[in-house]
Amino acid sequence: MLIEKSILEAKRQLGERIFQIKLFSPRIAKLAKPGQFCNIKVSESDFPLLRRPFSISNVEGDSIYFLFDIHGEGTKILSEKSLGDELDILGPLGNGFNYDGDYSTAIIVAGGLGSAPFPFLTSKLDKKKVVSFVGARNSSLVLTEDLLNVQAATDDGSLGFKGTVVELLTDYVEKNNLTSFRIFSCGPNPMLKALQQICIERNYDCQISIECAMACGFGICQGCPVETTNGEGYKLVCKDGPVFEAKEVKL
Repeated sequence: MLIEKSILEAKRQLGERIFQIKLFSPRIAKLAKPGQFCNIKVSESDFPLLRRPFSISNVEGDSIYFLFDIHGEGTKILSEKSLGDELDILGPLGNGFNYDGDYSTAIIVAGGLGSAPFPFLTSKLDKKKVVSFVGARNSSLVLTEDLLNVQAATDDGSLGFKGTVVELLTDYVEKNNLTSFRIFSCGPNPMLKALQQICIERNYDCQISIECAMACGFGICQGCPVETTNGEGYKLVCKDGPVFEAKEVKL
């Protein structure tokens, strides 16, 4: 875990309120693993006081990509940064995806901005077949950049399958008689909970990346507990996660 002053190299607007930024951050980029995140200080003033957590979307040489939407004052400030601005980032934080192992197909399941960590993961899966399932409320919110073999699901049917991304996934697995696969997922908790239930019932190999508020990012504040399924109490999303085995935690 490092604190690094990083330079904003590029900024793209991908949707009405969705942005991608590229930061020159060589020390953190060298250590980063798919599924980890960074806490970014969006302002040098006292407001907003806390850093904001963002999934590492991709790593390219000495640079890190982040994907975010504007949903509060902190992300609004970040969206207004200019090229060349310096940002104070803390990372890499948390435990990422375990993508090693003997399986032939990697299945990505993302809901909305839950697609953020998967370009980085996809870049590490060159020896696996990768299929990506991306869901959102409508077509304007479907984010597929740098994902492979994308199948989309939208609530309103404006793109791809009309329904949930979990329904689309289960239909695909059944129709293709898949047996050797691992699921990697990130998205809103209701989506993760639906996926978790199916994976536990059918004994699917599945990892979920949980989204939640994380104040400190490394376990000091104890502000992001998630209950375990083994009756042994709680784990922290920031320190023990954000990636967990689907059967490991209660959502």
